[in-house]
Amino acid sequence: MKITLMMQHALLATVLFAAMAFAYQSEPGSDAEKMAVAGRWATKPSADLPNVLILGDSISIGYTLQLKELLKGKANVFRPHSPDGTQPVNCQGTTYSVEHIDGWLAGRKWDVIHFNFGLHDLKHVDAKTGINSSNASDPRQASVEKYAENLEVIIRKLKATGARLIFATTTPVPPGVNNPLREPDAPVRYNEAALKIIKAHGMEVNDLYTTCENRLKELQLPRNVHFNPQGNRVLAEQVAGAIRRKL
Repeated sequence: MKITLMMQHALLATVLFAAMAFAYQSEPGSDAEKMAVAGRWATKPSADLPNVLILGDSISIGYTLQLKELLKGKANVFRPHSPDGTQPVNCQGTTYSVEHIDGWLAGRKWDVIHFNFGLHDLKHVDAKTGINSSNASDPRQASVEKYAENLEVIIRKLKATGARLIFATTTPVPPGVNNPLREPDAPVRYNEAALKIIKAHGMEVNDLYTTCENRLKELQLPRNVHFNPQGNRVLAEQVAGAIRRKL
């Protein structure tokens, strides 16, 4: 059977995604990340609508499907997903994203890109294996300094697309998050580092941290960085509003 170049690329993408999925394990509370339904995460774009790209970790995965509904008829909303559209891709932290950002941006003209990185950078991991850790003596996946350095690389690539950019602040970490360990004060420090860079580039900020800061018991799962259905709805509505203002 003759294998075309397009088929080869599709096969390679499937193999690479399978390898990534095997290496990465979703965390407790990230239910939306496990919604493996055929075509659910794929987008069939309308040629007359602007293209919006969502880049982020499982927090953004939790509100992406609602966001698509909120912007229906206003924009084509995409996020990285498996080749068959059954699973969303978790963009994880800045170190991982620096390695994969070119692939996420390729193949389409973007009008708006809404992005966030932080919760994976600030979590503790085993120094030797990089696996999630509950030990405070283990390092964070990326120090604040490394996070800032990586974010600069990512932003340069995002700006090169010509899209209008929106940075979302990292959402709060409640007390007791230990699988992996994340400290409640970490998002503030990582957001401060990010905002210096974002403001220097003259980009818009969608302050999800402040929106959720005083509503964690109402919006977030107990001792978990992920959000309950109401929380995901609040985030989706705020992200939709920020994107509408850019369209």
